[in-house]
Amino acid sequence: MPNTLHLRYTSYVLRFGIAVPILAAAVTLIAADKKPSDLTLRDLSGKKVQLRDYRGKIAVLNFWATWCVPCREEMPMIVEAEKTWAAKGISFIAISLDDDKTRKNIPAFIDLYHVDFPIWTGASSDSLDKLQMGEGVPDTAFLDEAGIVVARVLGEIRRAELDERLAWLTGDRKSAPPPALINHF
Repeated sequence: MPNTLHLRYTSYVLRFGIAVPILAAAVTLIAADKKPSDLTLRDLSGKKVQLRDYRGKIAVLNFWATWCVPCREEMPMIVEAEKTWAAKGISFIAISLDDDKTRKNIPAFIDLYHVDFPIWTGASSDSLDKLQMGEGVPDTAFLDEAGIVVARVLGEIRRAELDERLAWLTGDRKSAPPPALINHF
């Protein structure tokens, strides 16, 4: 008759031996389920623009609005960061959630903060939902070269948070990634 310790060990190995492949398959399915993000909006001239056109590049999407006080506080830092990171191949896109009533304020906002990277308009809460962002602005999403959102910061992003995510994305990615979600709301 087998001893009790041996039976427990065998039971543990069988359960663990079965659980590990199931867990590995689940993780693989979750990773495979990550699909490239896409948005279709308009640039300031009214031309249709698509996020898919940025595949092959790392992109930072900053959602904002002219009426948003934290957006006004955050934008100078985003503009300064873009100057640093654009030289390393990072694309920044400022995506306005201004509606028909406030869209007329966008040019003055851009001039005030010297935004010289792409500005997209026509975003809405549906746009935020597509990228699993928060319900308010500012929000920032980081996309890898495949167009997959790898990190999100809900609320006003800090420069260290932006730099940490971009350093990881432009590095060898062998180290653990920074937290995929930061919520400042």
